[in-house]
Amino acid sequence: MQVSQKLLPIFLSILMANQAVVAQIPSPEVRKTRETPTATVSQDLEEIGTDSISIESENIDEIESTTETNTEPSDADSATDQSESETAEQEKPEPTPEEIARQQKFAEADRLYLAGNKVAAAKLYREVKQPWDIEGSTDHSAEIPAAINDPAQLSPAGAVYWRTYQQGKEQQLDSKIIVPLQLLVDKYPEFIPAHIHYARTLQAKERTEEAIAVLERAIAIYPNEPELLLAKIDIDIANKKWLDASISARQFALFNADLPQTQKFKQLADEYLNSYKSHLRSQLTANAIGGVITGALSYGLTGSLFGPFSALDTTIMLLRGESGIGKSMAEKLQKQLPMVEDPEIVNYVREIGQKIASVAGRDDFEYEFYVIKDDQINAFALPGGKVFVNLGAIIKTDSEAELAGLLAHEMSHAILSHGFQLVAKGNLTANVAQKIPYVGGMAGNLIVLNYSRDMERQADVYGTRILVASGYAADGMRNLMIALDEQTKEKDQPNPPVWMSTHPETKERVSYLENLIVTNKFNRYAYEGVVRHQKIQEKSEKVWQKYENSEEYRRQQRSRDW
Repeated sequence: MQVSQKLLPIFLSILMANQAVVAQIPSPEVRKTRETPTATVSQDLEEIGTDSISIESENIDEIESTTETNTEPSDADSATDQSESETAEQEKPEPTPEEIARQQKFAEADRLYLAGNKVAAAKLYREVKQPWDIEGSTDHSAEIPAAINDPAQLSPAGAVYWRTYQQGKEQQLDSKIIVPLQLLVDKYPEFIPAHIHYARTLQAKERTEEAIAVLERAIAIYPNEPELLLAKIDIDIANKKWLDASISARQFALFNADLPQTQKFKQLADEYLNSYKSHLRSQLTANAIGGVITGALSYGLTGSLFGPFSALDTTIMLLRGESGIGKSMAEKLQKQLPMVEDPEIVNYVREIGQKIASVAGRDDFEYEFYVIKDDQINAFALPGGKVFVNLGAIIKTDSEAELAGLLAHEMSHAILSHGFQLVAKGNLTANVAQKIPYVGGMAGNLIVLNYSRDMERQADVYGTRILVASGYAADGMRNLMIALDEQTKEKDQPNPPVWMSTHPETKERVSYLENLIVTNKFNRYAYEGVVRHQKIQEKSEKVWQKYENSEEYRRQQRSRDW
């Protein structure tokens, strides 16, 4: 008997549920809060940091006071806990003076950041964070030029570029259209029409990804300019990216509640969400009529947790919607997996997750967060915003920002409906992790959804954006990947951690995330949360040690080996 067989009923029973729940829907895209370059005729754009939305000020108390409130152990457990703690202390290497000094600087920077002194905080963060090659020389003191829409407000050189572009349109000469627009975007980013005309020109030439990138960079600098967002939404709709358009509109309304256009964007978000839902339903209906979702191979052949879906299964799934499916799956998994019940640990994860969810743009989801007793770094999100994270993700990350980066990535899969899209397209499968020496073999590592490479990249990019919007350092996810990669190399492990083993190569991911952060002026000198994280980390280690010495754990291991 294999472990995977035990989890099979979880998913099959979900699909055969008797109650149909009205399908819930998706919403908008990401807010980008950063600083922008100073425009000059003779120099290229300079890259500068920016303040992101601040973490709630009440967390200052967590940094200034680290009094730990542990769940009271029973008398019978006291001796065992003491023995386990002593063993852990012996195995854990003492931090070097340099490491202690670095942590102290991080803690002081966090305190300053939460107190509102972000300039002083950024100075300390820069002292302990290594510069990236891609950053080059950056003027962090430059001011963001005010947005302008009237060509008459351009400098003489900028006016020349704009006139050249207008002549190029009349003469239909690409060289006199694209080049001056590119120069305007690079050297005069405050001129909003240049971004819009440049993106539309690229879209007309079927260079869609470049067009979207142009607008996303502009929105990152000027998130309050509705015309930029409308231009991006137009491109999304032209390419039938209903969900992207909905998320973009929802997030604009969320972050610009005082603007007169807010109500319009709320209506657009609902409209595009319904379009996405309708499109998804048509795909599911087609699969139901066909009689089977053919992409999932049988469990008997592949060991997949999912067998073929019948027409009835597909119809039920269509009626239940994302949140209905995720809710049922989460309830089943909680009964099957060893769950952490310590309120301080669980509430810590939930608080981080809800902070990210508040800026995610999917108001139709009821986000829930659970912690699994597993010492490996892994996490997964079910459709509808039900997120499970291993205890090891707390133990083996260095800061709250890194843990938030992991959560933001997995939540992005749910926010972008990746799992549900796989259902609609007929290739939702879940692979069982094989017996890899590095993998702990616990049930929490068995849930690995087969997302495409594009989906993983989307989750990296979108996750970084909502990480920034929720107030954390922009490089939280990037730093997590670097740390995990280094751990793997140091220990000469033949296989990477489960969470990394299912994703694109680390070097490639780090490269495009650094490029994303620098290009969009995301602030990586924001809140890290090292003191609070260390406190929860220490408690998590004790919870894991106690579980690892329990009969329940030994029973799990025997079951796995069997």
